[in-house]
Amino acid sequence: MDTPVEYIQHHLTNLCVGCDPITHKPSSLIDSSAFFIDSFLISAMLAGLLMWIAWRVGRKLNADEPSGIQNLLETIIEFVNQQVKDIFPGFNPIIGPLALTIFVWVFLMNTMDLIPVDLLPWLFGFAGVHYLKVVPTTQLDVTFGLAASVFALIVYYNIKVKGVLGYAKQFMTHPFGIWLFPVNIVMTTIEEVAKPVSLGLRLFGNMFAGELLFMLIALLGAFSGWSLFAQPTQVVLGSLWAIFHILVVTLQAFIFMLLTIVYLALAHEEHDEH
Repeated sequence: MDTPVEYIQHHLTNLCVGCDPITHKPSSLIDSSAFFIDSFLISAMLAGLLMWIAWRVGRKLNADEPSGIQNLLETIIEFVNQQVKDIFPGFNPIIGPLALTIFVWVFLMNTMDLIPVDLLPWLFGFAGVHYLKVVPTTQLDVTFGLAASVFALIVYYNIKVKGVLGYAKQFMTHPFGIWLFPVNIVMTTIEEVAKPVSLGLRLFGNMFAGELLFMLIALLGAFSGWSLFAQPTQVVLGSLWAIFHILVVTLQAFIFMLLTIVYLALAHEEHDEH
């Protein structure tokens, strides 16, 4: 890596199976043969960590003398439950656990952005792993995968609550009434497709921009030499951005969870269009 451009390109390259052996990138934007090992393994390990913590805390619940981690999890659960109560109409036993899982899992994946950008790639380099993209949510496949899962639930509950004909009627009559049904179909289709697209792109865009800024700050040390000015500046800028980025990491997880609740709430509403 002789130039800053090569440095950034290297950090933005996944550990991939089925990618081009020269560029280490998929052959096209939609390439079913490409599999991003790093994004999958890190996401799976964080999900496993979440399940293990929940299992350990569940085994040792103590109402009289709760541990620190039990207090933390109870606080998070109460916070998420309050969001569900404020937004979601009626009751559905899957919404609370789904919202909690999304919030904590996305938060953990986002938090990987706070690890120094060169640390894990440097450590894995000793094992012969030359490419490693550490933050799963800076990978469009991951964020769109999450968004697509939410969208599948949106369609499922729309059909379950309204029926196939009721869901189809929504496309025909919303928002302008039955007499403008061709326009309604186009408008409602765009509205529905925009839900997963906005979910995936919002999370990806914010986390990718944050990771890129960390790389630019790291370039001060990587390509400026060990000068008396560059290194202190890198430490100060990196620390300030990391502190601010904690808010970004948390906010993006919250927004993804909140929009999921809102979209599923809309799917549970009955629409009487005339």
